[in-house]
Amino acid sequence: MLMLRKTHDCKPTMTDQEVIDFCKNGYVMLKQIVPDQLNQKTMAYLDEHPEGEPQGILNEEWFVDAVIKNPRVSGVVRSLLGENFKLPVIMSNHRVSCPRQWPGGWHRDGGAIDSPRLETLQVFYYPQDTPCVLGPTQLIPGTHMLHAKRRFMSHYGAVRSAVSSEASAGSIFITHYGIWHRATTATGTGIRNLLKYNYWRTASPVRDWITETEPDFTQMDFSPFGGALDKHFAVQVARQFMWLCGYGEGFDFKGGQSWPMTAGAGCQSTEGLPAQLARMAGK
Repeated sequence: MLMLRKTHDCKPTMTDQEVIDFCKNGYVMLKQIVPDQLNQKTMAYLDEHPEGEPQGILNEEWFVDAVIKNPRVSGVVRSLLGENFKLPVIMSNHRVSCPRQWPGGWHRDGGAIDSPRLETLQVFYYPQDTPCVLGPTQLIPGTHMLHAKRRFMSHYGAVRSAVSSEASAGSIFITHYGIWHRATTATGTGIRNLLKYNYWRTASPVRDWITETEPDFTQMDFSPFGGALDKHFAVQVARQFMWLCGYGEGFDFKGGQSWPMTAGAGCQSTEGLPAQLARMAGK
């Protein structure tokens, strides 16, 4: 029987810069945050329930407290999805018998939408040590901003800017649902488990994470990290950050060298910056 879609609330733990970094990268990695005793208990449960969707684990209070409501995870989810976010209702396990001689194709999962809105987060939990030889998931930072259909993505091979999610037991990584990812080749032996689940927004977006002063939006750097993406993606990063702050309706990129293309470059220009934000910055 499926668990009802319950909600959870806690204090946010991210700052403005950390939220911007998530908008740039599309993921947050939290390493070794689940205690070993709980990782081992999870592994024992998965050995008893080796199916691809071990739904019953969502009804185990020890698992919900240690993993689903883990304070480190919850603080990030609360920062990005707002108060009273919905908890997972489906649990998937990418359980693989290693070795596996081929990588998966690049893809984003079904149901991904092209929008500055951030309504859901996809989360992955490694209950066991998962080095490269066990074929951890690869991600390409920033690709949640690339609007491409799956059939146009899967033929790509190695990508220079891809990052591996290899991590020790108890690690959890939180992702934008639309980020490009794939399974990798596994040269080791044994069983690898990777649990995957979602959280959803219930609240309207508002800048209520950790804040100290009103920000100067003209000096924020929205340029994506790495060399894989063009600086023009700064516009999409800024658009999503503005939406998360609750200013999505006022975002109106003017083109050319208007804000946010000039943001973080030492330029005080407010051309293209919503009037309300310009006033907040004292411009």
